[in-house]
Amino acid sequence: MSTNWKKSIGNIRSFTGNALGGLRGGANLASWVVAGTLAYYLWVKPAQELKKEQQERAALAAASDKYRYVEKVKPVPDPQETGLIYGNKNKQKNNTEE
Repeated sequence: MSTNWKKSIGNIRSFTGNALGGLRGGANLASWVVAGTLAYYLWVKPAQELKKEQQERAALAAASDKYRYVEKVKPVPDPQETGLIYGNKNKQKNNTEE
């Protein structure tokens, strides 16, 4: 029974070793470092630079439009005292006079 247990552990080690490239020790670590560095410079860094460039272009386009509207203060809400609700035209004024 203990042989089956040892065999299964050996199979798991073999599978993980093969999944990681089949190299052991320092060579395995060095290959992962090289692969990670290449992935960073080929995919991650260009994507970050493209995103940054697009944000700069958008900021420049927004700054160059001198006729665009910019809200500087919060708008005051409309209380609708005499607004859309029919029959509410002078209700508050009559209540305050009484």
